[in-house]
Amino acid sequence: MTFQIFPPLEIPQTLAAGPGPGNTDARVLKAFANAGVADHMQGDVLRGMVECKHMLRKIWGTQNAYTFAVAGTGWSALDTMFSAVMPGDKVVAFANGTFSGIDALTLRIKAATPEEHAANPMAPQAASVTVIEVPHGQPVTGDLVEATLAQHKPKWAFMAHWETGSGRINDLRGFSDACERHDVMGLIDAVSSLGVDDFSIDDFPGIAGWASCPQKGLCCLPLTYAPVSFTDAYIASLRTTGAYTYVHNPIFEARHWGIVDGQDVEKGTYHRTHSGYAVAAFHESLRLTLQESLAKRSASYRTHEKVLRDAVTEMGCEVTSDMPSLIVLNLPPDLAGREMELVQNCRARGFGIWPTLSEPVQVRIGILNQLNRDAVSRIVRLFAEAIRELGGTVNQDAIEDLLESRYGTSIAA
Repeated sequence: MTFQIFPPLEIPQTLAAGPGPGNTDARVLKAFANAGVADHMQGDVLRGMVECKHMLRKIWGTQNAYTFAVAGTGWSALDTMFSAVMPGDKVVAFANGTFSGIDALTLRIKAATPEEHAANPMAPQAASVTVIEVPHGQPVTGDLVEATLAQHKPKWAFMAHWETGSGRINDLRGFSDACERHDVMGLIDAVSSLGVDDFSIDDFPGIAGWASCPQKGLCCLPLTYAPVSFTDAYIASLRTTGAYTYVHNPIFEARHWGIVDGQDVEKGTYHRTHSGYAVAAFHESLRLTLQESLAKRSASYRTHEKVLRDAVTEMGCEVTSDMPSLIVLNLPPDLAGREMELVQNCRARGFGIWPTLSEPVQVRIGILNQLNRDAVSRIVRLFAEAIRELGGTVNQDAIEDLLESRYGTSIAA
């Protein structure tokens, strides 16, 4: 039997207008492509890693020494953060969407005993883990966290900061305060908020561990480095219990970034093979974030999201989200039930919007790294065209008037 060689893979340019990954900035792509061939212990690669950890501390807003990045996507960062959770640990997890739900499953896997794994290997029901299911479209509130921690008194508590499954922002201040009051170590999924929102993690002392990703707010190549940050209390717990992992052990991983015993050292030790290309791209994405400033970027997201929100509302849609980088909406009543059809039509044309991944099915439109008049106007017009193709009614003149009124004088292009 002969084997035919496949033709070269050609992936066309698309408009990434979903919850993530976002469009990668041209400067980041250039840094990736222009990196020389270098091994993972070459001097400039190591220097880039040292500079990355210092830039990350500035972006996170922290003095935590154990602030670095894990090779891979946001799931790698989350797995690293959850590695400190041991079988039998008492955990409370708040889930209000697809991704916090997967995080809760991860915590059940981490905290399950061997007997619980054997009983249900793919979805162990760890008795020590309490998952609080918040209805789709509703946020996790500080009052809910307070009441739950007071009742269960866990070692760990988990919440997503921004849940992209439903487009909801959860109460970070209320979560941190409740964790601090009840002597619980909080863990936060900041995959969607880092690089978009202007916050400093040192302002939330009840939270011991943070995990994010490169391809959303930081707008870097998806497979580069996922930021994490851990407090001294988290590291002390990990030193006491250990972790059932080598690659995703925060203490081992930190050593390669030149962080040993809570101190920056001159040179890290080998932990895994890092890519000079990825380091160069990640380094440039962090530089871009700091040059623009989180305050300016956060304000820009809120401004452009308001334009997109008002435009789709003008088309008869109902927006149910409150994230500035993503809107989640219900289609007009006469198109209800055709969300997947609309999304597939858009994606077939290179307009990459997304449905929600859990019931009820809604439409998600994101503006990651699309913070200018032309990009947002293009998204609005493409979505209006998709509505019309399904037989919906759109007053295009009203849409154009809205865009002109918002962008004509008040928002820089």
